[in-house]
Amino acid sequence: MATHLAAGVAAEAAGDILTVDPCVCGRTTPSADRSRLPSVLGGDLADVGTAPRLLALASLSEIRDQADGRAPHASVFEKAAELFATGTLQDESPCAYARRVSHATGLTAAAVGQAVRDIVAEIGQLPATTAAELPAAGPGNGFETRWVPRGRVFAAVMASNHPTPNVSWVQALFHGYSVLVKPGSRDPFTALRLTRALLAAGLPPHKLAFLPCSRETGDFLLREADRGIIYGGDRAVRQWEGRESVAVRGPGRTKALLDTDPDDRLIGHLAVSASFDGGTRCTNLSAVLTSRPVADVADRLARRLAGLPSLPATDEAATLLVADRARAEQIRGQLAALRSELTDHSARADTGEAVVELDDGSFLLRPVVLSADRADHPAVGTELPFPFVVVAPWSDADGMGPLRDSLVLNLLTDREDLLEAAVREPSVRKVTRGPVLPWTAVPGIPHDDNYTQFLLEPKGVVAGA
Repeated sequence: MATHLAAGVAAEAAGDILTVDPCVCGRTTPSADRSRLPSVLGGDLADVGTAPRLLALASLSEIRDQADGRAPHASVFEKAAELFATGTLQDESPCAYARRVSHATGLTAAAVGQAVRDIVAEIGQLPATTAAELPAAGPGNGFETRWVPRGRVFAAVMASNHPTPNVSWVQALFHGYSVLVKPGSRDPFTALRLTRALLAAGLPPHKLAFLPCSRETGDFLLREADRGIIYGGDRAVRQWEGRESVAVRGPGRTKALLDTDPDDRLIGHLAVSASFDGGTRCTNLSAVLTSRPVADVADRLARRLAGLPSLPATDEAATLLVADRARAEQIRGQLAALRSELTDHSARADTGEAVVELDDGSFLLRPVVLSADRADHPAVGTELPFPFVVVAPWSDADGMGPLRDSLVLNLLTDREDLLEAAVREPSVRKVTRGPVLPWTAVPGIPHDDNYTQFLLEPKGVVAGA
């Protein structure tokens, strides 16, 4: 089994720079094409070997040649989840993994810890999720419906905003696919640790390839695979929209419709919806449409968010994301452009800068609340990778238009007609009502369509007498 665990992150003798290389069918495959992964503290965190097109093609061919569509035993995933959370894998402890993810992405230690717990829980819930998302079996008496993979090979192109979406490719493995994973450019560590954990738990090595690579090579894998999933921004996912074989996970644009007088509890709910995990989740709130006075709602929300502390990501009490200098400067520019068009309420509530340089060399991204003067302002729905909310006016005359294109729509209203309209709106993927956090779910509640049925298709089996 030790040969199956050989993949990627090792401290170089010359210092703390880590080495990451592709892992194909349990074998480390060093690449001559290298890139440096910066740390939010400054300097480089890792030296990443990126798979060139030729290696991706060879990996795809090897994976496809051995793909059999058979699902590994459920115990493999139970053991892998345990190892991911608690095991020392290829000399990497859980603490070392968490520190690397925090230094690479800027996520707080608390957010990474919560992500690990979420990944373990979601992997453990895969049998229940499958049962909840598929209809009951056939009528019996020799008639049976079986759900089988829609193909043999699955490609996953991951983003780096949060570790938990990596469960999506683990779920494909669970259903029998052979998988090629392009990890997020800033977080190769989560996909690599899951790869190690799965192999150590007994996953057949020919089922999985870990392939850090360019965006173009990731696109190649998506085109060639039978099924795939891509996470990213608008530009990254736009070309895949409408392609039946690729599940697209772009910006969430989670919105709230505030159609009641907000008490402190509701303002607190909006603040948590926007700021949990540093505002990095695709389900974090990014827009509030309200029938109440916009300035009052925005001021109160800004004051509540201004109370979040400015701490390094490694501090146990930290809640906000940090970034490296280059990313911080990019965000400063984006904020300056938005502030030129909108009213800045955070500037009234928080006397400091939105981007704060910390003593450890990282840059803290503090919450920003802006307001627009109309519901259809183009800034409504803008997403930035930290707590960022645009508040805008809404009335019955605006209808569902400003609420469209929402991964989650939180209705803070007693009106049943608005609930019915939201549920029937095709571009709203999930509806919550009342002070329910946007990511709240149980097995069987779709995140963005029925993912199990995207992976599987029904086949009839009829037995003779």
